[in-house]
Amino acid sequence: MPGLIDAHWHAMFAALPVQDLLAGDTGYVHLAAGAESERTLMRGFTTVRDLGGPVFALKQAIDSGMLPGPRIFPSGAMITASGGHGDLRALSDLPRFKGGALSNVEQTGGAAIVDSPDEVRLRVREQLLQGASQIKIVGGGGVSSPRSPIDLTTLSESELRAAVEVATDWNTFVTVHAYTPRTIQRAIAAGVRCVEHAHLMDDATAELMASRGIWLSIQPFLTDEDSVPLTGPSRVAQIQVFAGTDSAYKLAIKHGLKTAFGSDMLFSEAMAARQGIMLTHLTKWYSNSEILKMVTSKNAELLELSGPRNPYPGKLGILEDGALADLLVVDGNPLEDIELLADPERALVIIMKDGKIYKDTLSA
Repeated sequence: MPGLIDAHWHAMFAALPVQDLLAGDTGYVHLAAGAESERTLMRGFTTVRDLGGPVFALKQAIDSGMLPGPRIFPSGAMITASGGHGDLRALSDLPRFKGGALSNVEQTGGAAIVDSPDEVRLRVREQLLQGASQIKIVGGGGVSSPRSPIDLTTLSESELRAAVEVATDWNTFVTVHAYTPRTIQRAIAAGVRCVEHAHLMDDATAELMASRGIWLSIQPFLTDEDSVPLTGPSRVAQIQVFAGTDSAYKLAIKHGLKTAFGSDMLFSEAMAARQGIMLTHLTKWYSNSEILKMVTSKNAELLELSGPRNPYPGKLGILEDGALADLLVVDGNPLEDIELLADPERALVIIMKDGKIYKDTLSA
């Protein structure tokens, strides 16, 4: 079968605790990301769409053969507003005066904090200059940023539109972090082509997405087993997301939304290892055949929105002449037993990426 594609991944943030990411040595963070990238590939994920983080050097190292890992479609720093999801500044860093020093999360490339259309244009262009294949912009609050409640809408339509205009000039697209109807609808009005999360969307919003051909990139978060432990306001938001997951998938199916699978694992090596388990959660709404198509050829369709910014010209997610040679040999039939992909160490006997074999237990 084709290699798996994760449409919502954070290569730099998947395996390390948030405290290490915020206060740890930058070199250590990058080395840890390299180690996690090999583990990602060994789970059968030969391609990931990275939606926030300084992954350009990691991508270069993987592409050059310096270390094993998946293909990376990078976004670079997520574009967020002051007080938005991803603004992890200490309160002691405030206020920041115009032209003032960048915070640690900005200096390391985790996020770019913007508060006007002009600032949006600058930061989006910087990501594209570094090689971003698409732009990730944060339209509202989130779960893991405790001072950015999930109900917030944090960017104006003019700010969102500025990002879309620059991405369009570069012949690529913007995907938006958004949970609520207001945030999603504002982003659609500004011209985004994909929505990340959307667990709290309503019927009218799903209908709007369908009418505009907007992609939904959603993660099947169901229980505490699917996320790191959180407290306070983040815990409240986490419970809201768990509660909204089933409704969001049902709305996606009802309205025929173009839907991508992503895992969005964060801040824990043990959680990152559940990447394949997250995929099997989709059996709550889809057949095994539908799931396998989603995590291969359908996710590949989403990646194609990057147009000429696609760093890997060629077909992904499909086995045919001329397609990129990313494939898995499974000990069993995932069409009959999708749970095989939850145990990649045992079930995946061959893992190939770009024609190179990275795992082969048949020849051992």
